[in-house]
Amino acid sequence: AQWKRMGADEDRAPEDVAAGDGEEASVGGKKGRYRRDKPWDHDGIDHWKVDPFTKDDNPDCLLEESSFATLFPKYREKYLREVWPSVTRALKEYGIACELNLVEGSMTVRTTRKTFDPYIIIKSRDLIKLLSRSVPAPQALKILQDDVQCDVIKIGGMVRNKERYVKRRQRLIGPNGSTLKAIEMLTNCYVLVQGNTVSCMGGWKGLKTVRKIIEDCMRNMHPIYHIKELMIKRELAKDPALADQSWDRFLPKFKKKNVQRKKPAKIGKGKKDQVFPPAPQPSKIDMQIESGEYFLSQEAKRRRAAQEKLDKQKEALSASQKRRRDAFVAPKEDGPEDGDAARKKKREVGADDVKASVAKLKVKSAAKKEEERNRKSSRNVQDYLLGAGKREKKEKKEKKEK
Repeated sequence: AQWKRMGADEDRAPEDVAAGDGEEASVGGKKGRYRRDKPWDHDGIDHWKVDPFTKDDNPDCLLEESSFATLFPKYREKYLREVWPSVTRALKEYGIACELNLVEGSMTVRTTRKTFDPYIIIKSRDLIKLLSRSVPAPQALKILQDDVQCDVIKIGGMVRNKERYVKRRQRLIGPNGSTLKAIEMLTNCYVLVQGNTVSCMGGWKGLKTVRKIIEDCMRNMHPIYHIKELMIKRELAKDPALADQSWDRFLPKFKKKNVQRKKPAKIGKGKKDQVFPPAPQPSKIDMQIESGEYFLSQEAKRRRAAQEKLDKQKEALSASQKRRRDAFVAPKEDGPEDGDAARKKKREVGADDVKASVAKLKVKSAAKKEEERNRKSSRNVQDYLLGAGKREKKEKKEKKEK
C-alpha cells in the first residue's frame, strides 16, 4: 500500500502533493486521516445527561420474570396498609406488580409482560427496602426517578459499647435534628436515622459524601468538621478562577487531640501485691456437685424441691401462728416482790445521785477557794504599789459597789 501511494504521488503534480501533505498534517497525520466534522456534536451538548428510557426503546418488553422480596417490622404494618394503594399505582405505570403479605410480614415486587425498562426492577427493590426502613412513602417513591439513588448504611456493628453507640448516633442527628438538616442541605440528599441503619437518597456524589460522614461519626469524628469543609468547598466552587487549582490551602486541617483522662484512684491492693489471680467463683453446677444434688434423678430432685417447699410453708405457718398467739398474751403486772425490787433499785439510784452531787459541790468549792486566793495575792501587790491611804479608799469604794 505504501508503494502504491508513492506511485500515486509521483503521478500527481508537485503542487498537488504539497497541498495534500499540508492538509494531512493539519488534520493530524495518519491518526486523523479519516476524521470529519460532526455537525450534531457541539459544545452545547451535555454528554453526561441520562435520557429517559421510554417504551419505544424496548417495544418487545422482557422475556423472563424477575422478583425481589423483603421483610418489614411489625410496627410498619399499619402504615404500609394505608399507603399500599399509592405504591401500587406508582409501580403500575412502569409495569411492575407488587404484593403486601401481612401474614409473613413481607413485600414483593416482580416484573410483568408490560415491563419495558429492565432496570426498573432494581429501583422497585430499593423502594420496598426504603419502605421497610421507615422512609415515608412519598419520599421513597422518588427512588423510581433516574437521577435518584439510595444507600442503606448499617451502623449497628460499628461500635461495641451500647452507651457509646447511642451517643454517637445522637451526635449524628444533633440538637433538634440540626446536624442532620445541615448534612441534607450540603449534600442534596435525604437522610433518615432509624434504629441500626441510616437510609440515604440522592445523587451518587452526595451519597458518597454522606456515607463518609456517617462512618467517620461512628469512628468518633464529629460531623461538624465535614460540614465546615463542605461549606468552604461550596463557596470555592462559585469562583471560576479556582476551578483548575488545588483547594488544599483553603480547607481546614483538624489535628487529633489526645485528651488525657483522669486516672481512677487505686481501690484495694495493687497489681504488685496480687501474685496469683483471684479464685474463680463456683458455678451452679459445681455447687450442685458439692451438695450431691447433681447426681440425683429427676424424680428425686422433684421430691427434694417439694420437701423444701413444704418446710418453708411450715416455718411461715408457725411464725404467723406465733404472732397471733402473742396478740392474746396478757401484759406482765408488778407483784409485791417486784415492788420491793423496784424500791431498792430506786434507792440505789438515789444514793448514786447524792454521791455525784456531793462530788460536784466539792469541785465547785475548791475552785472558789482558788479564785479567792488569787484575788488576795493580786490585792497585796496593789497595796504595796499604791500605799496605805489609797488602799483604804479603794476598800471603801469596793464596799460601796458591793
